[in-house]
Parts: sequence; structure tokens; C-alpha cells
Amino acid sequence: MGLVNIITEFSKYINIVLIAVYTYYAFRVFGFEDKKKQNRIYRRMSYLLFAFHFICYLVLYLNVKSVKTIFLYAMEAAAMILVLCLYQWIYVNLSKQILHNMLFFITTGYVMLTRLSFDKAVKQFLIASAALGLCLVIPLLMDKIKHLARLGWIYGVFGVLLLSSVFVWGVENYGATNWIRIAGITFQPSEFVKLIFVFCIAALLSKRTDFKYIILVTALAALHVIILVLEKDLGGALIFFITYLVMLFVATSQPIYFFAGLIAGSGASYLAYHLFNHVRVRVMVWRNPWSLIDKEGYQVSQSLFAIGTGGWFGMGLYHGLPTSIPVVASDFIFSAISEEMGGLFAVCLILICISTFVMFINIAMKLNNTFYKLIALGLSIMYIFQVFLSIGGVTKFIPSTGVTLPLISYGGSSILSSIIMFSVIQGLYVLGQDRNENIEKRKRKRKKETE
Repeated sequence: MGLVNIITEFSKYINIVLIAVYTYYAFRVFGFEDKKKQNRIYRRMSYLLFAFHFICYLVLYLNVKSVKTIFLYAMEAAAMILVLCLYQWIYVNLSKQILHNMLFFITTGYVMLTRLSFDKAVKQFLIASAALGLCLVIPLLMDKIKHLARLGWIYGVFGVLLLSSVFVWGVENYGATNWIRIAGITFQPSEFVKLIFVFCIAALLSKRTDFKYIILVTALAALHVIILVLEKDLGGALIFFITYLVMLFVATSQPIYFFAGLIAGSGASYLAYHLFNHVRVRVMVWRNPWSLIDKEGYQVSQSLFAIGTGGWFGMGLYHGLPTSIPVVASDFIFSAISEEMGGLFAVCLILICISTFVMFINIAMKLNNTFYKLIALGLSIMYIFQVFLSIGGVTKFIPSTGVTLPLISYGGSSILSSIIMFSVIQGLYVLGQDRNENIEKRKRKRKKETE
């Protein structure tokens, strides 16, 4: 047992070094234009990813001594190799940074879920693998389906109907009625509606931006938010609201719309505080969780204890008590990561999320088509704001809103929608790269003809 403790203790420092170097490369690659230098960095990022995965599962196996852990590790490693090879083979011009960061997040989730609940880890692996296989075709479809931009109102109506379906078939989970159970399968419609919502707003705002039209589009967006508030899905409502404001501002270049939206949102938050008891409870817990530690504040208090106990270097896998945090596998997984992997690891994880967001924004800026540009922008804001809400809630920076950490938290709906989101942006990147190559070919051809 002494040897296992030594390996576990030593592994946490190795993992911090691995993720620190990975984080450095995730930002350093932005400074290179040369494809050969970029590919060299991406190869190193692959080595770091697989080294981190191997070390974590070695520690997990040594602590539980279960052959099932080795089998799960082998399946995950094989799946990651297959994904890396297939995506890069099918899409020559894909963003390797998005691909690597996506796999790093998924791998971190695998590790923590195996530590917390082996059954949940297996389920997450199966859903993620199926999603990665199905989403392989999404980048190809982005350029083939030309009529996507014509279906704005259809997206909106379908999204409203799907969100409203919880009032008929919905089940309550942790105080929010935003889940549907059909034939024994439970899923969260809002996770998929948020993607449809971005397509809806992008399609509508890419057509017209006159004042009367903006009022209609805003009413449709507000209907989505109101339904989510009625379902007590405050995190989802905030994500939809902020995403729409930013997309509206970029599409119209009118700051007055953005600031008017913020004022209206502040007023709505004030009303929600006085109208809904669950909103008041969330705010009270945020202000002083210790005074409510026996009941409403227990979850946030345990989260803060876990983060504080882990310190900068962490307790090591199986050396902490993350299972004492309610809903730790989904909403509060960042607390478990901080406790056992360490504060430094957690900070690097946040930085990798930021590098992913920077890449998303770069893709949006380089797209010429307004519809595609707004999609990339909307998904970028949706991603980073969800990260902010998730981490901000577990660290008591903001009131807890009960949203998952994309690609890391447990949840079939969450990881499936997140992989689709990454795949859509990957498709937009491939689309932009292919068109740039075609333009360059035409220029070279014209140059030869003139010579």
C-alpha cells in the first residue's frame, strides 16, 4: 500500500507538468504560420494527452485493483487513436487544435468519472464514442446543405416546441423540470435546443436587421428564455440570453441593442428574485453558504471545502473525498478535479478552455458568409459562457446555476450536444480553409495564364 501511495503522490506532480506543457502549446501554436511547426506541436500535444491518460489510469488501477479499469483504459485509448486518425484522414484541413482540446477535455472527464463512478464512466464513454462517430459527417454537411440559412423561423418554432415538451412529459431533477423521460431514456431538451437556437438566430439576423424585424426576432428569443425560467433552468436561460445579445450586437453593430438588453435582463433578474423562491435560495446560498450548510448551502459548502483541501497540487486520485459533494459527477465535477488533481491543474484546464474559445472566435472572424459567421460566434459565446457559469458556480464566484462543464461533466445530453457544437465549428473551419485553398488555386492559375 505504501508503494501505491508513493506512485499516487508522484503522479499528481507529473500530471500538473503534463497539463502545464500542454497549455503552453495550446497558446504557442497561435504564433506559428508554418504548417510543419504547427504539426510538430500537435504531435507533442498528442503525446502529452496519451501520457496523461496512461498515468491517471495506472493510478486508478493501483487503487482499485480491478481488471475492468484496464479494459476501460484500453477501449478509451483505442477510441482516441481512431478518432485522431479518422478525423485527420477525412478532413485534411481540419483544426487540429480543436480536435486535440476536445479529446483532452473528454479524457479528463473519463478519468474523473472512473474515479467517482465506474458505471457512469462506462456510460459516458459509450455515448461519447457514438457521438464522435456520428459527428464525423457534420463537417462535410456544413458546406453541402445550402438551405440551412432559409429555415430560421422553422428552427425557432421547433426549438420552442421541444423546450415546451417538458411541460407534458417532463420529470424533475434537482429542482428543475427540464428533463424528459421516454421509454426509460432520460434526456435534457435544452442541451439540443441551444444549438438549434444559434442556427435560428444566425439564419434570421443574416437576412435583415431593421428595427421591426429585430423586435420579432427578440420576441422569439425571449420566448425561449421565458420557457427555461418557468422550468427553473436558470443556467440555460442565462446562456440563451447572453448568446442572443452578443449575436444581435455583432449582426447589427448597434451598441444600444446590447446595453438595452442588459438593462432589460437586469430588470428581469430583479423580478425573478421576488417572484421565484428558488432564485432567492440560490442568491442566499451564494451570499453565505455557511449559514445554510445543513440544507440549501450544503452542496456549495462541500465544493468550497474540496477546492480548499486540494490546494495547489491536489490530494491525488482516491486521496480526497469528492463523493461528499452532491451531484459531483455533473454540475460540480470541477470541484472534484480541483481537490484531487490540484488548483494548478484546474487553472491550466481553464486556460485550455480559453484557448479553445480564442480558436473559435478566430474561425468566426475569418468567415465571410454572415450566416456561418454568426453560427461560429454564437456557439463560441455559448461555450465560454457555459464554462464561466459552471466554474463560477462551484467556486462561489456567482450563484450556482446547475450547468455542466462541457465535455467533462457526466451526462449523455451534455456531452452529445458539446461534441456536436465542436463538430459544427470544426466544419466551419474546414469550410473556410477549403475556400481559401480554392481562391489560391485560382490566383495561381490566372498568374500562369497571364505569363
